[in-house]
Amino acid sequence: MDSPAGTDSPRTRDSARTRSEILAAARDEFAREGFAGTTVRSVAAAAGVSPNLITRYFGGKEGLFVAATDVSLTLDRLYDGPRESLGLRLARSIVARWTGQPGDDPLLLLLRASGERPEAAQELAAFLDRESLEPLRRQLAHYGMPAEEAESRAKAIDILMLGVSARLRVLRDDLGEPAALEAWLAETIQRLVDAP
Repeated sequence: MDSPAGTDSPRTRDSARTRSEILAAARDEFAREGFAGTTVRSVAAAAGVSPNLITRYFGGKEGLFVAATDVSLTLDRLYDGPRESLGLRLARSIVARWTGQPGDDPLLLLLRASGERPEAAQELAAFLDRESLEPLRRQLAHYGMPAEEAESRAKAIDILMLGVSARLRVLRDDLGEPAALEAWLAETIQRLVDAP
C-alpha cells in the first residue's frame, strides 16, 4: 500500500531498480539451476519480490530468460586494427571475459541453456553469427582475403573461441594460467589468420 502524501515509505517504488534486482537474481538462478530448474517463484524469492512482479515486467519465465540473457559483445572494436595483432586482441578479450566475469554472465547463461532448449541454441547461433562471425569475416576481408577464404577462416576462429569459452565456463575445465592460455590462444588464432 502506498504511504500517505508527505510521508516516506520504508521502500519507495523504483521500477528500474526492481527490474534490475529481478534480472540479477534471475541470472544467478539460471546460472546455478539452468532453465529447467529455475522457477519464477525461486527468482522472486531471491529478488525479494512477488512472483506477480516478474509476470508484470517480463511476462513470465520465458520473457525473464530472454531479458536475463541480453548479451553484448562489442567485438567490432577488437577486430579493428592491424592484421598481425588480431590473434592477441581476440585472445585477450576471451580470457578477460571468462576469467574475470562472475558466473552470471548472460552469454554463459545462453551457452548453458543451449543444451537444454532448442530455442536458446537457435538464439545463441544467431547471436554469434551476427555479433562474432560476421564482423570477423568482414575484418578478414578488409585485410584483403577473398570472400570465401575470409568466411572459412572466420568460422574456424569462431569455432575455436566458442570451444575455449565452453571448456572454461560451461564445463569448468582448468585450462591453465590465464596468461599462458592467452598466449596459446593468441598464437593459435593468429595462425588461422595468417595461414597460407
